[in-house]
Amino acid sequence: MSTEKKRILEEMASLMREIEKHDEAYYVHDTPLIGDEEYDRLFRRLQELETTHPELASTASPTRRVGGKALDQFVKSKHGASMLSLANAMDPAEFSAFDERVHRFLELDPEKPLEYFAELKFDGLSINLVYEKGALIRAATRGDGETGEDVTENVRTIRSIPLRLRGSDLPERIEIRGEIVLPVDDFVRLNREQELKGQKPFANPRNAAAGSLRQLDPKITASRPLTGFFYGIGEVKGWTPPKTHAEYEKTLESWGLPVGPLRKICNGAGEVVDFYREVENTRDSLPFEIDGVVVKLNQFTQQQTAGFVARSPRGMIAFKYPPKKSVTLVEDIQIQVGRTGALTPVALVSPVNVNGVIVRRATLHNQDEIDRKDIRIGDHVVIQRAGDVIPEVVEVLKERRRGDERRFRIPDHCPVCGSPAVKPEGEAVTRCSGTRCIAKLKERIKHFVQKDAVNVEGLGDKIVDQLVDEGLVRRIPDLYDLEFSNVLPLEGFAEKSAQKLLTAIDQSRTPELYRVIFGLGIRHIGEATAKLLAQKFKSIEALAGAGESELLEVGGVGDEMATSIREWFSHSENRSELEELLHKLEIQAPLSSGLEPIFAGKTFVLTGTLPGMTRSEAEKLIEDRGGKTSGSVSKKTDFVLAGEEAGSKLEKARTLGVRVIDEQQFRSMLSGN
Repeated sequence: MSTEKKRILEEMASLMREIEKHDEAYYVHDTPLIGDEEYDRLFRRLQELETTHPELASTASPTRRVGGKALDQFVKSKHGASMLSLANAMDPAEFSAFDERVHRFLELDPEKPLEYFAELKFDGLSINLVYEKGALIRAATRGDGETGEDVTENVRTIRSIPLRLRGSDLPERIEIRGEIVLPVDDFVRLNREQELKGQKPFANPRNAAAGSLRQLDPKITASRPLTGFFYGIGEVKGWTPPKTHAEYEKTLESWGLPVGPLRKICNGAGEVVDFYREVENTRDSLPFEIDGVVVKLNQFTQQQTAGFVARSPRGMIAFKYPPKKSVTLVEDIQIQVGRTGALTPVALVSPVNVNGVIVRRATLHNQDEIDRKDIRIGDHVVIQRAGDVIPEVVEVLKERRRGDERRFRIPDHCPVCGSPAVKPEGEAVTRCSGTRCIAKLKERIKHFVQKDAVNVEGLGDKIVDQLVDEGLVRRIPDLYDLEFSNVLPLEGFAEKSAQKLLTAIDQSRTPELYRVIFGLGIRHIGEATAKLLAQKFKSIEALAGAGESELLEVGGVGDEMATSIREWFSHSENRSELEELLHKLEIQAPLSSGLEPIFAGKTFVLTGTLPGMTRSEAEKLIEDRGGKTSGSVSKKTDFVLAGEEAGSKLEKARTLGVRVIDEQQFRSMLSGN
């Protein structure tokens, strides 16, 4: 090999190591070390060298993560060691019985507590990774436990999974078992995209993960935000595993593989049950779905001594939680009209407890979804809380039909205003085409006056309904023409409460620009994007006159958003209403704070009550210094600012390892410390 080729090979190897380091920091630990621009520069340089010198390119290169050629079908892959299934314990009593059995298998004193290793049981797709001398050579699904499907090219696109293990003392060959999952927030976004494309939504995150991993075209898998967690061990050659499972997972972590965020060595069955309860209390705030905890003997020698029964190891068990699904009756189906005119079918069901919440209504999404699941009025159905929040129908129990169930079709006219209902090509949602629809007006007003928009305190849904029904408000600007004599006769109002509402409306006349942009209710434009647009254009007039190319210059604004903005401002009804609204508001343009952007690129989540400042004041201090605030905690959150009585957001931050600070630490950061 020539000296020049050796130099190029060394540069490529250096770039690969650097990119792999940053991939692990970002996708596994959520602690980026460099900005996107610098990362892109490294990536492009490696691509350039590989294109120029393809003979020197490595199969373990991070550039391979974008997805290769589509397959005709998956080939079978035999596992080196069988992938076994676990027996289940459905409550503490069943787990206690398991503990007693293990004592008998090991011939130990039943009063002597065993050392268990407990961790999360992820609800995803089982995967078997094969590494040879540190390089990922194969990935296969569980299949029947002996043979699975080779999904190597798809797994290579998952950035949290290293293509090459870190370190020097690596096995000659090892099978590492784990679970591929799709985070709940990403599942919700993926289903929203599926619906916008007119495609079938996934039933739950597990199905979405499985469907994403089993795509014949790896480029589709690469576009889905899958991740993985690893915990198991299969065939091993040329390496001696540690003595305990806890040490083994620490080794996996040192190799660069993601492991579960909640793990514990428990001394006896009592500590296992305590851990089970602790996880149960934080389960709803986890960013991914779990259905229990896995408990295993921590000592590998004890696992081997306990042996196996059928296809399950005797020294391990899945300690599962009660299901989050319930069966109920669809009593009726009604149409709900949203602010953008979307006609959403909603099932009215017999009240049922779903994971601690009484559910009376469940979304049916759209007509395609009703047809696909064949949901009829009078059906017994399985209900679940999607993402543990929005109730939805999972499946119909067709075997319980009596023959008098009724099919449902979304009407071809809006049930509120009678305007034609249209379903744009390429979309799954049917919308009311009426420009004077009362239902759309009510939802638009509710959106405009909410806390994150112009913030009219005390103007709740029922009051908005009354104002519209009485003909007092026909467009949003009418809110600012209300008088005492209009409000006082409304149900629930007395002199004091009427005056209080008018004062709140008057106080909303000087909103910040981003609040107005968000409050307009433009499709796909959330609060964060509204802030970016306000910073870029400085006025509503400038935003209204911006072309799509200008809009696309704003970070985070894509083609769909830009088109939606242009369409909104091109509508004559919208322009007329906006012009009238501008005469009644004094919109505050964003000002440059003149402060050092010490929080540039950082995202904060606020929770609880801060003793020395309001939440709005804290948000302004962050944004004036270049930071962003978010309403939910994720892996990309940099800081959680926690006050008194902080709730589930604090628990989620601890689960994800996000840094938590109090007000004193926050003030210290503001001072530059």
